[in-house]
Formats: sequence, structure tokens, C-alpha cells
Amino acid sequence: MNNPSLPSAHTKLAGVASADTLTPADRYQELFVDVQLARVFPDSKTFVDCVPHGEPERILALYRQQRSEADFDLAAFVDAHFDAPKIHKHHYVSVEGQSLRDHIDSLWDVLTRHPHQHPAQCSLLPLPNRYVVPGGRFGELYYWDSYFTMLGLRESGRTDLLHDMANNFAYLIDAYGHVPNGNRTYYLSRSQPPMFALMVELFEEHGVREAIEYLPQLVKEHSFWMAGAEELRPGDAYCHCVRLDDGTLLNRYWDTRETPREESHAEDVETAQRSPRQHSQVYRDLRAGAASGWDFSSRWCDNGKLETIRTTAILPVDLNAFVYKLEQQIAELSRADGQRKQAEAFAKRAEARRQAINRLLWDDVVGVYLDYDWQRHASREALNAATCTPLYVGLASQTQAERVAESLRKRLLAKGGLVASEVETGEQWDKPNGWAPLQWLAIHGLRQYALDDLADDIAHRWLHTVSGLYKRESKLVEKYALVGSTGQAVGGGGGEYPLQDGFGWTNGVTRRLLHEKPDHHANRACAASDA
Repeated sequence: MNNPSLPSAHTKLAGVASADTLTPADRYQELFVDVQLARVFPDSKTFVDCVPHGEPERILALYRQQRSEADFDLAAFVDAHFDAPKIHKHHYVSVEGQSLRDHIDSLWDVLTRHPHQHPAQCSLLPLPNRYVVPGGRFGELYYWDSYFTMLGLRESGRTDLLHDMANNFAYLIDAYGHVPNGNRTYYLSRSQPPMFALMVELFEEHGVREAIEYLPQLVKEHSFWMAGAEELRPGDAYCHCVRLDDGTLLNRYWDTRETPREESHAEDVETAQRSPRQHSQVYRDLRAGAASGWDFSSRWCDNGKLETIRTTAILPVDLNAFVYKLEQQIAELSRADGQRKQAEAFAKRAEARRQAINRLLWDDVVGVYLDYDWQRHASREALNAATCTPLYVGLASQTQAERVAESLRKRLLAKGGLVASEVETGEQWDKPNGWAPLQWLAIHGLRQYALDDLADDIAHRWLHTVSGLYKRESKLVEKYALVGSTGQAVGGGGGEYPLQDGFGWTNGVTRRLLHEKPDHHANRACAASDA
């Protein structure tokens, strides 16, 4: 990775440290591998977030000198030379009797990180301004999470944080050419769902900054997602781009590395060992699955088992809908800026993508949008909540939207809200779990087409779920189990790590819905007295 280039004039850079983009695996080499495979920490993410005591090069040299000694203790060595991140779960628990709305408002400062808090020589990429993290093990900025967090920041009156985060995202695009998955060096090789165009609309809507000021960054981000597209021949793929046999151009999720994810090194090694495929391809698909934000889901797997993951073979509904929005936004802002040729070019791109989505990703028999397996030339049959995204960005017809709504009601609507998929695999982005961003994409997407009854029903069920757990446990969590036998709201399970408290996007979406539904009983929910 290159060092940051000079950002555009509007991005505030005062006090930003020079970024060192070496990842922990690159820097610590065999020490990194040994620590991760020995499971020195129960969570693989812990070591990559550690702060070294002194120069990393010296620590590695000491390890090489000492590791062959008879009494060498790897865990003790790590403890002597690194500070592990501390997670204070009680920070996210409400005080007795506090309302759900007030609890969320009070959490923004708890979840806010400051540039002066960036330790030297660790994996954290410095940012020029304050930012809000999800919470728990996630102590850094995340790309697509932040959009949903921002929805709540605005309702809490925190335009100061919106302004700071706007500058941070512009800085990341200027510095690295894209928004990394998160502001960690080990996330630089991938992005996440491209939400910056939606963020820009939010910034303008709430007086943070005019959208047109972000046109250079929008164009630059689009170049990242479309790199190599012009040279692709039919049937070929390169990075994020796939050109089908008929010349259709669409996008997939991708990561430039084909090694185990550093934050999940041991888990990825174990997954690859269960697969008959080349390990490098399994690693690439696991990384691409992480880039999707749906890490992990039956969407990407052949039989629900993670070792069958094939993310790079799939053209996802949500990614292509978000890129359509990006192209449409660039066309509109270019027109307003007097850049006629650029406006025309991007308008044509957006229209071509809209037609391709409706031709390849729309299933007219079932009446839903489905992901497409470009290697097998067939739609993925399993329905998931990403089918709402074309509604959210406004590319569906009214008839398509109505049919999607019918399928959502019949197949994905559960007592507690909208489940991520129809199948139970033990992965966290599958049934029975529901996630705040998926609720919001569905709710607002349906409202775009005046399908308010179902939108209101999903909003009611979600608020009932979140407030139910809050009243019992005095906190909000990352995900919720929406289907269960107890009848009570419970936190979700599955995946690679324990359920996390906090939690950024749950706070954001819930706060927005509380504002929109002032009469909903969730507005009267209070923290438990025995939390």
C-alpha cells in the first residue's frame, strides 16, 4: 500500500499522523503466525489490535532470539511486549430507569474516538477528526456501519459528529483511493458496501455540507470499484468487475489479498483445511465475504458450510444497487457542476446497470431480486434480505416493489422483524438473526414505493424487539434473534465471535425509528432496575 496522497483542500488534516500501512502480519511475520495459531488470545482480533511497547522491529528481533530457549513462554512474551485492547462492557449498560432514547443519546460520546487517542506503531490508521465506533471488540471506524449510525446521530442532534465523520470519509478516499473496511491497516485491502453516495445525501439533507463538494471523492471511489473494467473481455473478471459473455458489466466483492484475514487468522486456516479447494482461493472468498459486510452468510456458500464459500463467483444484489446509486449521484452532481460530458457518461452507466440488474438479478417467477452466480450462469435460489436494496435506491418499478413486499411478508418477516435469510446455518447473517441495517433498508425502501403498511409493521416489530431486550438487560446489541420459542427478545448468535454490546448501527436505526414513531411503546421503555 502507498502512503496517503495529498487530500483535497476541503479535507481537514491538522494533526493527522503519517500513516504506517504495514499490517501486523507483514510487520511481525512468524511471530504473528505463531501467536494466532497458538490462540494466545481467545479472539484472533485481539493481537492485531495490540499496541507494542517500543519498536516493532526490535520486538520481532527479540522473539527470534528467544523463541528457541527451553523455558520460552509465548503468552508471557506477548504480555511483556504488547498492550491488549480492553473491552469495558459496562460502558454500554444503561443506568436504572433511563429511557431507551436517552440511553442511545448518552452512548454517542462513549462510542466516540479522538485522533489524539491513536497509539503509535499499531494497526490503527489515523484520522483527522472524531469518529463513532460500533462498540465491543470493534474499536475502529467501519464503512457501511457508519451510514446507519449517522441516521441516529442526526436524530440525537449530533451534527457535530456528522460533520467530523464527513471529513473523515473524504480523507480516507483522498488518502487511499477508497474507504477501507475499517481504519485498520489489515482492512486496507478491501472496502465495504459503497455507502458514501448515501452519506453525501444525508450530509446535504441535514446541513452538514453540500453534496456537490464531494463530487471528486465520489468519482474517485467509483474508479476504485471499476478498476480494470474497460480492458475486460466477455467472460473475464478483474478485481471488483465481471464482464459477462454478453458484455454486461457488473460488480462483485473482492479483497486484494489471498491470505487468511489477519483479524481471523486461526479461524480462516481451519476453514481452508476443511476445503478441497486451493487454500488461497478459500482465503480470497472469505475476505470478499468480509468486504460484503455479511460475514458470513449462506448467500456466499454452496451448502451452508463456510468451507464452500464462493463470494467472488457471485454478483450481489446489494452491491450493484449501491454502485448504481453512486453512478446516479455522480451524474446528478456533475450536471449541477456544469460537467456535461461526465454527467452524460455516468447517466449511461447508471441506466446500463439498472437494466442489467433487472435482467439478471430479478426473478420474475418468484418476484424477488436474487444474487447471480456468474461462473455457473444461474441465479442463486436462496432469498435473503438484500432483495430490499433495489427498492432503497429507487431502481425497481412499482410492480417489482409490490412483489418484493409480498415475498418479504411471506418468507422473511418474523415476530421480531426481518430475518437475514430463510435458512439456519449457524452463520450470523442467516436465520434466525435480524440486523438493524437490513431493517432500515427494507423499511425505507418500502416507503419509497408507498408500501407503508409493511414498512410500519417491520418498524414496529423491530422496535418491540430492541426495547424488549433493553428493558430486560439495559443495553443494545449487535444483532437479535428474531425467531425463537421463548417469546422474549434475545441477542443473536452464531458466527466467529460472541455477541457484541454497544452498538453503533443498532443505536442509529433505532434512534431514527423512535423519532419517526413517537407514539410507539418503545419510546417509554426504561432500563431494568437490576441490570
